[in-house]
Amino acid sequence: MFQKCEGIVIRRTNYGENNKIITLYTREWGKIAVMARGASKPSSRFSAVTQLFNYGSYLVQMSKGMGTLQQGETISSMRSIKEDIFSTAYASYMVELLDKSVDDRSPNPYLFELLYQSLHYINEGYDQEIITFIFEMKMLDVLGLHPNLDSCSICGAQEGSFSFSFREGGFICHRCLDKDPYHMKISPAAVKLLRLFYYFDLSRLGKISVKPETKRELERVIGTYYEEYSGLQLKSKKFLKQMDRLKGTFGSES
Repeated sequence: MFQKCEGIVIRRTNYGENNKIITLYTREWGKIAVMARGASKPSSRFSAVTQLFNYGSYLVQMSKGMGTLQQGETISSMRSIKEDIFSTAYASYMVELLDKSVDDRSPNPYLFELLYQSLHYINEGYDQEIITFIFEMKMLDVLGLHPNLDSCSICGAQEGSFSFSFREGGFICHRCLDKDPYHMKISPAAVKLLRLFYYFDLSRLGKISVKPETKRELERVIGTYYEEYSGLQLKSKKFLKQMDRLKGTFGSES
């Protein structure tokens, strides 16, 4: 049975001498694995459409197991991502996070839009870190994680100054800080952005500017929360941390 789908390449693996197995995240079926015969040959008609991050229209011969790619047409190659090593690192982390968070053939059109919009914004030159923070916050629901960002996780207060408690899984107010001596103090700006990134519609994103010190707060909170609750160990995350340190070195020299 031949089926058309709209998909983004989130993983690719060599198979045999000339073939590739590509993992597509599709609007219609969610995550699927597809055999692209001969895709490793430079002259292959599948060479471009099987590149990582490629967003395209695909014709797939579906089966109970792995599908077979019949045709492909690129809608956006996300070329700018591939031309910048930092953009590539952030995008690689996002697609691996999604890959490890969802089951095969479990359609989620919202998640497809989230992935496409996130890659599109990075491709268009938006702040890579901010887009990644937003993507991470929105992936929490997919992972079944629901941090309390609306009120104090202990007393329920909605007014006051807030810190983040990893033990309580969300914000705690200044009145309850003694209940968790290991809480992380964060600025009001970080509190506001964590809420915003979790709830707002990414398609409505405008230009956003965040101070470096606030970015570091967001990185610590989101990164530690994932370490404590997600159970994920991602190679791309480790590489991204190395890249961030490299970026910091370049920044300090300039």
